[in-house]
Amino acid sequence: MIIGIPKELNPSDRRVPLIPDSVKKLVQQGADVHIETGMGEASGFSDQDYGEAGASIQRQRKELLNQADIILRLNKPPLQEISQLKSGCIHISYLDPFNEQQLVDRFTKANVTALSMEMIPRISRAQKMDALSSQANLGGYVAVILAADRLDIILPMMMTPAGTISPARVFIIGVGVAGLQAIATAKRLGARVEAFDTRPVVAEQVESLGAKFVHIDLGETGETEEGYAKQLTAEQLELQRLGMKKVMSQSDIVITTAQLFGRPAPRIVTADMVEAMKPGSVIVDMAVETGGNVEGSKLDEEIEIGGVRLIGLGTLPSRVCKHASQMYSANLLSLVLDFWNAESKSFEFNLDDDILQGCVITHGGELVNDMIINARKNAK
Repeated sequence: MIIGIPKELNPSDRRVPLIPDSVKKLVQQGADVHIETGMGEASGFSDQDYGEAGASIQRQRKELLNQADIILRLNKPPLQEISQLKSGCIHISYLDPFNEQQLVDRFTKANVTALSMEMIPRISRAQKMDALSSQANLGGYVAVILAADRLDIILPMMMTPAGTISPARVFIIGVGVAGLQAIATAKRLGARVEAFDTRPVVAEQVESLGAKFVHIDLGETGETEEGYAKQLTAEQLELQRLGMKKVMSQSDIVITTAQLFGRPAPRIVTADMVEAMKPGSVIVDMAVETGGNVEGSKLDEEIEIGGVRLIGLGTLPSRVCKHASQMYSANLLSLVLDFWNAESKSFEFNLDDDILQGCVITHGGELVNDMIINARKNAK
C-alpha cells in the first residue's frame, strides 16, 4: 500500500504533515511511503532526511497523487487536485467539512474516502490522534508570546533599585486547550492572570494553574458532548460583555479563544469593550480564522484601535512549525497505525469503529457522516 504525502501549498503555513521519524515508523510497518520533493523543507526537514527514513522521493506531484492508496496532508486540498486522486483511495487532512460543501461533494464524486482531522471524536482512545487539541495547545503558547512581544511593559513583577514594577495583567477568554496553555504560559512569564469561560466546571482547572477564574452570572450554561461551550442567548451575551468589559479595562493583555464547533466564532468582544482598554494594551483574537471573537479584528493583520493593538494573525501554530509538525505528524501516525494490519500491510477500514464513524466524511461515493448530513438538512 502506497502512502503519499504531497508538499503543502500554503506559503504562509510552514508546518508539514509528516516528519522523518514518523515516516520511518510507517516504513517499519511495511508501508511504501512516497513524498513529494521539498515536502519537509518549510520545517527544516530535507529530502535526504526522508530518504534515510525509507521514503521514496517523487518529483512529479500528479504522479504521486495518482498512485497513492492513502494521502496524508495538513491542509485541505485544492479542488482541482481531487480528480487526480486514485478512485477508492483514503485522503486524510483538515477539511472544514461543515463549511466546505463543494470540497466534500468533489470527494464523493471522485469516490475518495475522506477523513477529517477536525472530526476525530473526543474519546479516550482517540486522544493521541486529536490534532485540534495538539495544535490549539501550541496556539495558546504562541498567542501569549506574541502579545508579550507587542506589549510596552514587562510581564513579571520586579523589585529594582528604582522601585517595584507591578506584574502585567492578562485576561484569557475561553478556557479550552488553547486557553489553558495561554494561562500556563502567562503565569510562567510572571503575569497576573484571570480567565473566564461560560462553563463554570473549568474554574478548578484555571485555579490549579494559579490564575483567578472570573465568575459572571449568566444563568444556565453548559457544554456540548464534544466538550465545546454551548451557544449563549442574546441576554446571556450582554451579561457576559458587561462582566468582561470591567476586567478588560484593567488588563494589559486580552486573549480570546472562543470557538463553536462547525459554526462561526461568537462575537464576544465589541468595539466599546476594546475602547475601554488602556492605550498600549494588546488583544490577540485566536478565533480570527473562523470569523473572530473581537469586533474589528482582521485575518492576518495587526491594527490599532484607540491605542489598543489588535492582533488577528492566523495559523499561530505555524510560528513554532517544527514542534507543530512533530505533533501533527504524531497525530496522523497514531491514526494510521491504529487501523494498520501489519500482516497485509494495509489500512483496515471499518465504518463500525467509533473513531472512523466520527471522522469519515465520504466513503464509497457517498456522504456518510451523520453530523454533516444533519447540518446540511438543517441549513435548508
